[in-house]
Amino acid sequence: MRFGPELSNLLCARRSPITSNLQSTIRDLQRRKARERRGLALLEGVRLVEEALGATVPLRGVVAADDLDRTPRGAALIENLARRAVPVETVPAHELDRLAETDTPQGIVAVAEPRRWTEADLVLGERAAVLVLDAVQDPGNLGALVRTAFALGAAGVIALKGTVDWTNPKALRAAMGASFRLPVVPLDDAQLAGWATRQRCTLWAAAADGLPVERVGPIPQRVAILVGNEGGGVRAELAGLGAKRVGIPLTRGAESLNVAVAAGILLHEVLRAR
Repeated sequence: MRFGPELSNLLCARRSPITSNLQSTIRDLQRRKARERRGLALLEGVRLVEEALGATVPLRGVVAADDLDRTPRGAALIENLARRAVPVETVPAHELDRLAETDTPQGIVAVAEPRRWTEADLVLGERAAVLVLDAVQDPGNLGALVRTAFALGAAGVIALKGTVDWTNPKALRAAMGASFRLPVVPLDDAQLAGWATRQRCTLWAAAADGLPVERVGPIPQRVAILVGNEGGGVRAELAGLGAKRVGIPLTRGAESLNVAVAAGILLHEVLRAR
């Protein structure tokens, strides 16, 4: 890389054995159990690392491709990391590809210590909507759901058991930084029911045969919209907690919508009516 003398010296000073430990950590964090045990996550791509820095997410270390500084944006990111004293290791691009989970890591992988959201972060205002995910298993869908909820002004996302880990590298990348700013709280069914009671929050379950939002009557001040597994929808026992079954009218012959698309439409309908 074509770093200036000061930055080059800084990078050289942070090579082995620290760098070999960093690469071992990255490989370990590709497993969900390791991420949960360590409280760490992997960030892949320039945009996601920029978002983490903007949200003041602590970074433990970074592995960057040795050609990252060929673009002004990449060079600026490396300099920003150096200013913040984040350890940076450079490797050939093909080695970085082997460390990354995604097919196109865009020249950088970072080890981050994201905030661990809890139920205490889901205190609702007088008018609020929350998205509840029931066993959403595709990390790309999870990331899109978090990104959509953040963009539309939801108060947070609740991830029920069976939902993919929100710190999955692909989920974080699909969320494009929204996971650093919007609470994503893991709860079980009993915790969800208790939280909804304490917050005086009405549960609505998305269903193919549900009523359109405009036909269910007055929208409660606080609503939690449940969306389900990509194949099976919201579980029957969980749907029973919902005060209403809501749906989206589809053109004849259309079977269903992607879960992230459906959630976005329902959230927009609820929040637009406020």
